[in-house]
Amino acid sequence: MESTIEGVQVIPLKQIPDERGKVMHMLKATDRHFEKFGEIYFSFVHPGVIKGWHLHKKMTINYAVVFGMIKLVLYDQRENSKTKGKLVELFVGEDNYALVTVPPGVVNGFKGIGPKTAIVANCATIPHDPEEITRIDPFKNNIPYKWGLKNC
Repeated sequence: MESTIEGVQVIPLKQIPDERGKVMHMLKATDRHFEKFGEIYFSFVHPGVIKGWHLHKKMTINYAVVFGMIKLVLYDQRENSKTKGKLVELFVGEDNYALVTVPPGVVNGFKGIGPKTAIVANCATIPHDPEEITRIDPFKNNIPYKWGLKNC
């Protein structure tokens, strides 16, 4: 799975199953893409629910979906980016387990897809700061994206 937005990384993650269950890797301090630790939290998103848009000024996000599936949408509106104006849809979760690293300045949001509530882990580079995040209405904005189901 590849991203076409400058600075966004999509890294396939390892799962180690056995008869007891499984271990799901996410992020280690020794990974070359690890920046720093600020906090980790889990966001539950019910099927069909949209959480977004979010725009972080300083925080790098490291998303991994440990249960269920989401459609993660990224939009690059950074003035000095080589990929300004690019929009990317990623489907991540149990069927496509990956770490998605989103740098500051890239607008992001996600929608729960499939029949069950998804659990999204975020290992952020700074602790939550309400002054650092801009929330954007998912339907009334200048982002060239519609959240509806695409039946092609």
